[in-house]
Amino acid sequence: MATVARENIGLLHDKLTVTVGKDDYFPSFDKKLKEYGKTANIPGFRKGMVPAGMIKKMYGQSIFTDEVLKAVEKELYRYLNAEKPEIFGQPLPLPNDVQNMDINNPSEYAFSFEIGLKPDYKMAELSKANAVFHKVAVTDAMIDEEITRMQIKGGKMTEPETIDSEENVLNLQFRESDSEGNETEGGISKENSVILKYLTPATRKKFMGKKAGDKVVVQLSKAFEEDKLQAIIQDLGLPAGDKEAAKKYFSLEIAKVGLVEKRELNEEFFNEIYPGKEIKTETELRDNLREEIQQYWNSQSRNQLQDQLYHYVIDETPMQFPAEFLKRWLQTGGEKEKSADEAEAEFPLFSNQLKWTLISDKLMKENQLDVTNAELRDYMKAEVMRYFGTMNMGGDTSWMESYIDRMMKDEKQVDSSYRRLITEKLFSWMESQVKPKEKEVSPEELGGMMHHHHH
Repeated sequence: MATVARENIGLLHDKLTVTVGKDDYFPSFDKKLKEYGKTANIPGFRKGMVPAGMIKKMYGQSIFTDEVLKAVEKELYRYLNAEKPEIFGQPLPLPNDVQNMDINNPSEYAFSFEIGLKPDYKMAELSKANAVFHKVAVTDAMIDEEITRMQIKGGKMTEPETIDSEENVLNLQFRESDSEGNETEGGISKENSVILKYLTPATRKKFMGKKAGDKVVVQLSKAFEEDKLQAIIQDLGLPAGDKEAAKKYFSLEIAKVGLVEKRELNEEFFNEIYPGKEIKTETELRDNLREEIQQYWNSQSRNQLQDQLYHYVIDETPMQFPAEFLKRWLQTGGEKEKSADEAEAEFPLFSNQLKWTLISDKLMKENQLDVTNAELRDYMKAEVMRYFGTMNMGGDTSWMESYIDRMMKDEKQVDSSYRRLITEKLFSWMESQVKPKEKEVSPEELGGMMHHHHH
């Protein structure tokens, strides 16, 4: 009768030895051999009339090995289902000698496997987290900038004869040259568009009053502000960060001068931005924008708060892992086998992800967090509405329910939507467990705090 012996070989790391005797595998081997005899196609013999000895000689050893291994696997999973040890992944086979299995001398065989056990742990108490809600206060300057952006986006492009504004858009032909404007033979030649205000103050002066056909010679590093310089260098096909490239001279010929006439702030414009809201004054427009911008920054602040809570539970929850087992699992568990060095390098990030998985699974189970089919449907419907929102869908939207039905049958789509919703629920619950202090910060400060999530 098959047996399984268990022994500890390390921290949260056990060895299972499965032993099978002749009675566990030989009857199925004998049956399989006879089935082969009935179906084998061997030249010179009619189907089903191949001598048993020949079948045994040709196929016997491989069938024998397969049946022994099937008996081992069956006993291994019978044990795991009965004992239910909390393990990571699947058991990994330890080196076993399959060469000693002799069809002519069936006997008892033992195979060993290793398992990694999930740790017991005490989770950090969220109520003790020193959390901060970093709030961005919406300023008049933010609203001004957004209004200007919308006025330009909805504006009309004109072509003034001369350059007279820092807002002028210049279509320029870049030609590599010397400092005198003599073109370099075989040098770079490319057209690019530039807004005048992106040039340095001294270079802007050189362009003021110029018109199409005029030329201005510049050295890249002196013509463009630092934050725009690298983009221009790359646009010209030069290596990013190349200091020598920044020293190059170019003759810039003005091909066309453009200027966007900003939209006038009137009811017609307000209705285009906020259809149906009946905004009549600039004050009402600013109030709506303030609310929208504040909502945006509040959502960013929430993301940062959630990031704090994620790192808090990861950093403050002590947890041990069967490291040696997991490193071996990393080597052999994926589609492509990894080296020991690759597994070692990946382990810190992998163990953090594993830690979060255990913590989040526990929180969801203890707090009965789940996503219903109705919630999935509502989420998918909202996504479809968002996608088609800018299009004219017409009055009849009866097609949508059948469209959602098809989405609900797509396992990949359902899994993706479920993960997003359950993550939102989990972090909303985590937020409910803390009372963060509020601190006002600038958008730049908030951006600098954001971490990359691994959940």
